[in-house]
Amino acid sequence: MVGAAAVVFAATYAIDRAAYRGALTLPSWVHIGSADAGRQILIAIAAAVITVVGVVFSITILTLQLASTQFGPRMLRNFIRSIGTQLSLGAFVSTFVYSLVTLGSIAPGRHGEFVPHLSITVSQFLALLDLAVLIFFVHHVATSIQMNQVVAAIASDLQRAVDAQFPDPPAVEAVVAGPTRAELATLLEGDSAVVPARRSGYLQAVGHGRLLRIARHSDAVVELLHRPGHFVVQGLPLARVWPASAAAGVTRDLERAHVTGPHRTLTQDLIFAIDQLVEIALRALSPAVNDTFTGVACVDWLSDGLCRISSRTSPTGEHRDSLGHVRLIEPVPGYERIVDGAFSKIRQSSAAMPAMLIRQLDGLARIMEYTTSDEQRRVLRSHADMTLRAAEATVAEPEDRSDVAQRHARVLAAEERARLADRGQPALHRAGTGSRSRSLPDEPA
Repeated sequence: MVGAAAVVFAATYAIDRAAYRGALTLPSWVHIGSADAGRQILIAIAAAVITVVGVVFSITILTLQLASTQFGPRMLRNFIRSIGTQLSLGAFVSTFVYSLVTLGSIAPGRHGEFVPHLSITVSQFLALLDLAVLIFFVHHVATSIQMNQVVAAIASDLQRAVDAQFPDPPAVEAVVAGPTRAELATLLEGDSAVVPARRSGYLQAVGHGRLLRIARHSDAVVELLHRPGHFVVQGLPLARVWPASAAAGVTRDLERAHVTGPHRTLTQDLIFAIDQLVEIALRALSPAVNDTFTGVACVDWLSDGLCRISSRTSPTGEHRDSLGHVRLIEPVPGYERIVDGAFSKIRQSSAAMPAMLIRQLDGLARIMEYTTSDEQRRVLRSHADMTLRAAEATVAEPEDRSDVAQRHARVLAAEERARLADRGQPALHRAGTGSRSRSLPDEPA
């Protein structure tokens, strides 16, 4: 935005110079007056804007401090990458730079003092625009630090990550050729070469398209040993290449297809989005905070994400070229790993909290309606049973334990409906897939 301000000044300055030479005439409402009047206007604008910039930076730092305390340090990146905050800071700084360079352009000339009337008018317009930006910024900060807004924003990131890593099945079957996955596993155990990591850090993103082209060009198969979110150590294996003779050509470009950094990101790391929601829930359930409603909101959004995952085909981690040959193999998080990450820590922190245990069982019942395999239902049933046992062991009030047991029974009923629907017995419809209808359990009062 500062660069754009410099470009705009170059354009308005050229027009002002042309008007000064008499090559064109500016409208009457553009004329500012004398050079001293122009200087006073620009000094006032620059001083006011730089003061507001200091206030805005102070508010931003205070917001980050509050976010770090309330939501955890990993939430800071969500605020830093906020487009609203970046645009606000950019608007103020660019207005200051524009006013400053315009002030420096006022100088004596051949036809008297040169006054950049158009540039000064643009500075006044930018100052008025900054007033609107300041109002927007205050509203944006007040909204962005609200707990429900933070949770919903992270849930939106989770939904995008699910859509990226669990895409809908293609309409046309992919071409399959060459060795099978089992045969490739045997080959990679034998005649293969290990490619070490060149730097330590969290694997943030993998360039699948680039790796696929590299492997196809070298007539090789590349097996990645880490997925985005894993920590890789310099010198330890990053990938394996078969055949070993192709490793030299692949190694040169393999590092360029990976992004490694000091922290995890949401780019290709589905588990990270889940971990962020879990972290907020754990902080909310801590004795120091004791905010059950925030924990309930996190469970609701985690359940929404798991409903999306359960209704879609799990990725195999295989990437094929146009001829159908497997060229790239990568590890993918399993369904059990995802569900464990979403529910285990929250359940462990929800001991003696019937409201949280009930909402987790409600979420498991919803997810159960979207399941497509007995393995998914086994994982969810296991978590439902653990939640029931946690209630029996930690909840003292019999009525509360009875409520938890009722919700557990709804999970079992949802499991039975999903199993029968997969066998085609009742014609239930699954929401989002168009194959069957669902019968969700009643919402808790």
